[in-house]
Amino acid sequence: MGFLKDKVVVITGGASGIGRVSAKIFGAENANVIVWDLKTEKVSDEIHIYNVDVRNSDSVQEATRIAIEKFGQIDVLINNAGITQDASLLKMSDQQWRDVLDVNLTGVFNCTKSVAPHMIEEKFGRIINTSSVVGLYGNYGQTNYAASKAGVIGMTKVWARELAPKGITVNAVAPGFISTNMMKTIPKKILDTIIEKTPVGRLGIPEDVANVYLFLASEKASFINGAVISVDGGYVG
Repeated sequence: MGFLKDKVVVITGGASGIGRVSAKIFGAENANVIVWDLKTEKVSDEIHIYNVDVRNSDSVQEATRIAIEKFGQIDVLINNAGITQDASLLKMSDQQWRDVLDVNLTGVFNCTKSVAPHMIEEKFGRIINTSSVVGLYGNYGQTNYAASKAGVIGMTKVWARELAPKGITVNAVAPGFISTNMMKTIPKKILDTIIEKTPVGRLGIPEDVANVYLFLASEKASFINGAVISVDGGYVG
């Protein structure tokens, strides 16, 4: 325990779901955890949470300034924030397309561009981007989500090449179907089909993903760079 002691970890979308569980797990490792989210309900007494709109570069830059002013560095960035607005191609509105791309893709770009210069100064950093099984295999009714998550993989591959010589690794995690509030909108019949197609025979839980974030943030993952790690129980789309 405590192998991230005194490391400064920023988790976007950390007020709920996978991000919230991740914040608690990193906190248990004695990291200084900062959550950036539009929701600002307390995660725990030790976790710092700020209202940040990842779609807005000014909001992100101000949050970065505050983090650096308070802690002097940012060691780990977990680009976890994401939304869904599902519809089939012919029913998807321009707004649904833009909303999902703005958060899931532009938000990752904004946060990484803002934080990376400070990691370069320290000659150390871990950037972990949250993609999805949908970004690898596609999924009916999720043109916008699949495009955003495939785009995250593309950016991860580029940044892994650009930033590794500066001491920063960049990797992506591709969760499968994880039991969070986002999944509650899916009909039981579809959930049963997903479970049938998952060899381990269950949905994932947030801890399954958070523990992979934790590993990638650690020194034990220092030679992993540009990888996309599926956390999906063996699901095949």
